[in-house]
Amino acid sequence: MSIMIVDDNPVNLIVIEKILKSAGYSDMHRASSAMELFDMLCIENPSTSDLQIDLILMDLMMPEIDGIEACRKLQLIEELKDIPIIIITAMGDSIKLAEALEAGAIDYVTKPINKIELVARIKSALRLKYEKDWHRENDNRIRSELQLAKNVQSSVLSLPVVTDKIKIEAYYNPSYELAGDLYNWYSIDEDRYGVMLLDIMGHGISSSLVCMFISSVLRDTITKYATPELVIAELNRYMNRLHNDQNHLNYYFTAIYLLIDTKNKTIDYVNAGHPPGFLMEKNGEAVPLTQGTCAVGFFETMDINPGRLTYQDSTRILLYTDGLLEEIEEDPTVMPESLIEEVRANGDKGLNAVVNGVLNEDTQSSHADDICLLWIDIH
Repeated sequence: MSIMIVDDNPVNLIVIEKILKSAGYSDMHRASSAMELFDMLCIENPSTSDLQIDLILMDLMMPEIDGIEACRKLQLIEELKDIPIIIITAMGDSIKLAEALEAGAIDYVTKPINKIELVARIKSALRLKYEKDWHRENDNRIRSELQLAKNVQSSVLSLPVVTDKIKIEAYYNPSYELAGDLYNWYSIDEDRYGVMLLDIMGHGISSSLVCMFISSVLRDTITKYATPELVIAELNRYMNRLHNDQNHLNYYFTAIYLLIDTKNKTIDYVNAGHPPGFLMEKNGEAVPLTQGTCAVGFFETMDINPGRLTYQDSTRILLYTDGLLEEIEEDPTVMPESLIEEVRANGDKGLNAVVNGVLNEDTQSSHADDICLLWIDIH
């Protein structure tokens, strides 16, 4: 452990050094003023300093810059603000000591220095420093692992599809936490496409793991069963395998699944407790996709009532998660009028134009929940 002693009195420096050496501390550095301390720490660019300090013992009364002002300055520097500072003072002024503590010092000792008291306070401060360093390193490791998990999540999302029959793309803006939204689409045969959008309960690691679990079985489920009621029932069977009777955790997700048949011009779907997407007809009427069942994972068996829509001309479908509705302040149980109006006005300009019309820049850069919007054009 490396300790910096800052005092303008040479005698005090010698006394403190002897106390520290007798207590077993050998890595010590001296500074006769706050300015000298700043120079040694390369305060203008701390990353260039080779000096690693674990604790600062700082005299309160010093010329030019006193201990209080030095504490304030160190607190403004990211690389130095976590170094614990113990103020050493001959003053009994409680107001000055309170100022020092508010400025960033964590403790103080008074002159004449009591050896036992000083060593005890140093040990306490170094324990605190060790704990803070451990938590910071652990937080950095967790953030790194979470970022990797987010990258893995993003890698399983479907890429846009553009053919002479259909165009499918998505606007996906996850929150700062691990995402719980997932979308995928698959070509079942030359005429049919299965499109899934789901929202896992909660946020964080548990929802991310459930999300990845569902992603791992989604392709086989959609290409094998195809029809919406069978796909949702099979996913419900998978979700029930995650239930834990010991801690009574029941994971679930809302979802909407479409089976688009471009040959027969039909759209079969199941809405499993999800915000109602809509089909935009040529005359501008928005037809909600509300038929279906409860959220997937609530019950062992589900009573599924699939819906079917037909179309003749080119048509457009929008699916979304509740994160979008929260940001545009729409009720998730009803049709989002502001989104519908934006599609009517600027739908021909494409997905990005509609997103920019309903979400401002601040919302797109900072939001509490995942935002996802699927855009399907059937030609």
